[in-house]
Amino acid sequence: MSDITPIEWKIDHLRVLDQTLLPLQEVYRDLRSVQDVIEAIQSLAVRGAPALGAVGGYGVVIAVLQAQKENWSPDALQKSIRDLRDARPTAVNLAWAVERVSQVLEDGFNRILDEAKAIENEDREANRAISDNALAWLSANYDKPTYRILTHCNTGTLATTYWGTALGVIRALHDAGKVAEVLVDETRPLLQGSRLTAWELEKLGIPYRIQVDSAAAGAILRGMVDFAIVGADRIASNGDTANKVGTLSVALACKYASIPFFVAAPSSTFDLSISSGDNIEIEERNDYEVLNFWGRIIAPNESKAFNPAFDVTPHELITATFSNGHVRNEPVSG
Repeated sequence: MSDITPIEWKIDHLRVLDQTLLPLQEVYRDLRSVQDVIEAIQSLAVRGAPALGAVGGYGVVIAVLQAQKENWSPDALQKSIRDLRDARPTAVNLAWAVERVSQVLEDGFNRILDEAKAIENEDREANRAISDNALAWLSANYDKPTYRILTHCNTGTLATTYWGTALGVIRALHDAGKVAEVLVDETRPLLQGSRLTAWELEKLGIPYRIQVDSAAAGAILRGMVDFAIVGADRIASNGDTANKVGTLSVALACKYASIPFFVAAPSSTFDLSISSGDNIEIEERNDYEVLNFWGRIIAPNESKAFNPAFDVTPHELITATFSNGHVRNEPVSG
C-alpha cells in the first residue's frame, strides 16, 4: 500500500482520498475550510478512528488559516473548532486530536501545525507497534502454522495514517507467511468491508473472500475461522469496545465457538474518562443509508430505518486488545 496515501498535508490544505468512491474510482479531495473537513468526515469520505484523529488535528490547522484569511473573531474560531470536534460523536480519536491541537493555539501557527503532524507520525508508529504486540501474543498463546481470520469493517491504511490496526495485524501475519484466508464481512449498509477492506487485501496479495454480514456467525460455528479481529472507535476504561455495527454479533459467535476475538487499536482510542460502554454515545445515521442500495430505494416508500453506526462489545467477550505499548487480556469463558 505504499502507493496509497489516504491523508496528506499540502502546505496550506489537507488532501484526502475520497473513500465513498472506492473501489471504482481513486479520487482525492482538497480540504481548504473547516466545513470541507466536517463534510468529508460526516459523508465518510474519510473514516476510521485513527484517520479521524489525524484529520481532526489538521482540521484545527485549517480553522486557524481560515480564521486569519476571513478575519474571524476568537469566538468564531472556537465555534468552528467545536463543530469540528463534534462532527462524529462515537470515535474518541476525533475529539481527542482536536482538543490536543487546540491546547497550543496560543503558541503560533508553526507550533499548531507541528502538533497536528505529531499526531499523524505517532499513529504511524502506533500501528506497527500494534502488529508487533499482536504477533508476539499469538506466538506465545495461540500459535498455528497458518490462520483463517475473520474481520469486520475496514481497519487498514484507509482507516489510519499508515499500515492499519486490525488489518495491519493481518498484513504482518501475511508477511510472515501465516495467513491462509481472510473472511471479509461486507459491512452493511455502506459496505466498508467489500468496498475497502477487499480493495486493500487485493492490492496486498492476501487471499480473501467476501461474505454477507449474516454469514459470519455460521462461518465461525462451522469451524471456518481461527480467530476474529476488529478495530475500535472508542474503548472504555473497563475494556468495553465500540466498533462498527455488527461487531457484537461476531464477538458473541466467537464466544459460543470458543475461539479468540481480538481488538486492535492505538492508545488514542482508549477513553479512560468513561467507566463502561454504557457511557458511549452511539451515532445514528440517516435512514437512507439502509433503505437504498447504490442509489436505488429498495424498501417501501414509507419505511423507517434503525441505523446505528456502531455497537458496543462487552469486555468479557474480548480475548485480548492489542495496542501500542501493551496488550490487554480479558477473561473469556468457553
